[in-house]
Amino acid sequence: MKKYNRVFLIVLDSVGIGALEDANEYGDLGANTLCNLAQKVGGLNLPNLQNMGLGNIANIKGVRSVNNQIAYSTKCGELSKGKDTITGHWEMAGILIKEPFKVFTQNGFPKELIDELKEKTGHNFIGNISASGTKIIEDLGEEHLNTKSLILYTSADSVLQIAANEEIIPLEELYRVCEIAREITLKEEYKVGRIIARPFIGSNKDNFKRTSNRKDYALNPPAKTVLDALCEKNLDVVGIGKIGDIYSYQGITKSIKSKSNQEGMDQTISIAKDGLYNGLVFLNLVDFDALYGHRRNANGYKDALESFDCQLGDLVKELKEDDLLIITADHGNDPTFKGTDHTREYVPVLAYSKVLSKPKEIPTLKSMADLGITILDNFNEEKDNYNFEIGKTFLNKIQ
Repeated sequence: MKKYNRVFLIVLDSVGIGALEDANEYGDLGANTLCNLAQKVGGLNLPNLQNMGLGNIANIKGVRSVNNQIAYSTKCGELSKGKDTITGHWEMAGILIKEPFKVFTQNGFPKELIDELKEKTGHNFIGNISASGTKIIEDLGEEHLNTKSLILYTSADSVLQIAANEEIIPLEELYRVCEIAREITLKEEYKVGRIIARPFIGSNKDNFKRTSNRKDYALNPPAKTVLDALCEKNLDVVGIGKIGDIYSYQGITKSIKSKSNQEGMDQTISIAKDGLYNGLVFLNLVDFDALYGHRRNANGYKDALESFDCQLGDLVKELKEDDLLIITADHGNDPTFKGTDHTREYVPVLAYSKVLSKPKEIPTLKSMADLGITILDNFNEEKDNYNFEIGKTFLNKIQ
């Protein structure tokens, strides 16, 4: 018999909690998004996360450890190779990534790829370097306005991003170009995790601003995921934010777009309050990563965490007796660390329900897949045999 009617899985995008054992292989030894950030800004004020036991997982300045925590707490490792959004989210859903997705950070994309993209889209491209998305728009935006050439760039992640001014290149045209780029980059030699459309507005470098009409084109998951298994049981799988894009809408029954962390949380609170859906409500809060982690904006990161904590209190009030809330992350992005890349870290795990008897800290989870397998275990009343390569349930540990 299932214990919970709904599971809310919230991914705090990039909110890591300490370097993994293999972090040195990624150049990330010493990274610790939460702890280093808290030290940098003089402490974090996160009363709701503190009550759930966040401060019991690690020594985070301003976040105390508590004896009467209201949620089970632990941290979680990552078995897959990589430290990006898709790698983390796919592992949560039971997929092990054995080879990191291709990156083109050093030299940009090959001339052959750019030539094929020009031929198939009818557009010229400028940039083709690894850069911050806001900085490259500032640097090349005016040239784009004058020439109508699209801005193409990458980062330390496995991405090809194309930016264009919405008043010069209509959104549908930018999306068409990105769809063609996705098709081209399915070739093994170019295979990146995501193509991202990055529309912006403004008339000069002093007022260029990215809009919320971003669109991601991810690779299709290579195998059945936990999300597919939930759908097979006729359960709802509601993706909020960029969840639908991350899984190429595979195993998603409803996708809800959100423009910000606040809107994503508002949508989730509304679902909880109205008693909607039966199954999984899966939310990604990307602002931590996109607006503050990559831009190494520690104060902005702090404010975003404290805003989330306030809304978390509102969400908890609306949860039903048969709801389970799990809060985690997909990788790190330490705003105090060198460079602008993600960081290879453990992620926090907090599991809360109003019916829990004696919440406490539990042993470290080996894989993010443990999250997905635990959720599936809750709904697997028939005890169907799902042979995922990784993942072990911890449902029996949260009573």
